[in-house]
Amino acid sequence: MSWPGGRLRALLPTRADLAAMRQRPRHDLLAGLTVAVVALPLALGFGVASGLGAQAGLATAVVAGALAALFGGSRLQVTGPTGAMTVVLVPIVAAHGPSGVLTVGLIAGFLLLVFAVARVGRHMRYLPAPVVEGFTLGIAAVIGLQQIPNALGVAAHDGGHVLAVAWTAARQFALAPNWAALAVAAAVAVAMLVGARWRPTVPFSILAVIAATVAVHLLRVDSAAVIGSLPAGLPAPSFAFFDASALSALLPAAVAVAALAALESLLSAAVADGLTIGQRHDPDRELVGQGLANLVAPLFGGVPATGAIARTAVNVRAGAHSRLAALTHAAVLMAVVYAAAPLVARIPVAALAGVLLATAIRMVELNSLRAMARATRADATVLVLTAVATVVFDLVYAVILGLVVAGTLALRSVARQAGLDQVDLGADLAETAHDEEHALLAEHIVAYRIDGPLFFAAAHRALLELPDIAQVSALILRMSRVTTIDATGALVLKDVIERLEHRGVAVYLSGIRDGHHQPLEALDVITRLTEEGRVFATTPEAIDAARLLLHRDGTLSTTLDARITP
Repeated sequence: MSWPGGRLRALLPTRADLAAMRQRPRHDLLAGLTVAVVALPLALGFGVASGLGAQAGLATAVVAGALAALFGGSRLQVTGPTGAMTVVLVPIVAAHGPSGVLTVGLIAGFLLLVFAVARVGRHMRYLPAPVVEGFTLGIAAVIGLQQIPNALGVAAHDGGHVLAVAWTAARQFALAPNWAALAVAAAVAVAMLVGARWRPTVPFSILAVIAATVAVHLLRVDSAAVIGSLPAGLPAPSFAFFDASALSALLPAAVAVAALAALESLLSAAVADGLTIGQRHDPDRELVGQGLANLVAPLFGGVPATGAIARTAVNVRAGAHSRLAALTHAAVLMAVVYAAAPLVARIPVAALAGVLLATAIRMVELNSLRAMARATRADATVLVLTAVATVVFDLVYAVILGLVVAGTLALRSVARQAGLDQVDLGADLAETAHDEEHALLAEHIVAYRIDGPLFFAAAHRALLELPDIAQVSALILRMSRVTTIDATGALVLKDVIERLEHRGVAVYLSGIRDGHHQPLEALDVITRLTEEGRVFATTPEAIDAARLLLHRDGTLSTTLDARITP
């Protein structure tokens, strides 16, 4: 995709996309219907969990699902409300209500479009795997904790921390148990978990929700709360809830929503690529699709959305071939909104809590967690810290903390690779030099080789011992194995050279790589040395220059004459 020459064209479906929709329409229609059956209870559940109600989840699945399918960078991606986004939205709804969600969605959508133009999508692949695993584990824990009140049939306290809300709900349940709600939630969750192992292709989530709804109404269980009335159709788009006065307060939340939408959507698209042969998503165009989806969905009463990994995987496994499958999923859910709103309104809230509890459990990949924890101690540390921070603080702080810790540990590991070794001059001495001169040169000239990176985290450690070497006349620094050098490394090297020269040691440099001259010259490390003829391409040239210095000041000739005189 070439942004400078065809930005508008890059936002629109291509002829190849439209042609792909006509190739296997039957497979795509069946896959879209399958995904819709799986997505319905999830959309309802995440809508309720966000605090805006089931209708918000359905509106998101329809509007965002259709727009992202048309304009996104993956043919097989399915977009809608997700648990990770719900975790971010709950405090926004509690503090600012629907107006806060609309405002955050609009800003986040605009930011996603900016990310796309800036080509941020391609850099998401560099996010460390332990951060992603810890992030996912933490989200699963938060989703599960959020469902405790609905699963126990007690009223949740809005605005509190998820741990406090879950604890308060457990205490209320202990004082006045609502066994009907708990039985419904547990039955739905168990049915989904067991059914997924027994028949993975069967949509046990919708079957369990239907069975729970029928049972509650047949048995006339009064203590099982239901979703309640739903509008028969999508509301007209409106900016009425836009809260311009809260822009500054909501900006951090919007940045978090945009970052989360980008991260989860691109991860989901990558999963879709891995499940197919020959499919490759365009990360920047995917951000365009997600940006448009998040700009428009809140106008219809929806919440911010992302690419959904579970629904995308179902779409691929159901035989989807093109964007028609995700569009079919959105169309089926729209039919539910317009034709089945009275039936959906009778679904017990506890049943949706069971769906989300099972979803949270299935998000945790135990084998992946074990493998990551056993990889290295640093990976295990990053994973645990990110997961705990997700639960205790929020997603943004968790990801930032994970990245900072992962980066720090990575820098420490790289810094340990830097080393300084004294090397023998013999291999680099001219063949014309006789044994006596070899011995004398070794007494007055030493050579050290710097290995690895010479940057802020390693420079002091790598060059620490140089100023304390025994008294010699000349020192040669071999720099051909320096992998990188930054301003700090250059300044430390400059300081070492000056301290050695202050002791009367002449310093020669050899083998500086082409890419390393710029920082060394910019910080005036080698300018004077170059003018004095002490910077060379090879070590033998540096040795010859040092030997010439020793001859010139009489050190080598005098000592050599004394050695060879009988």
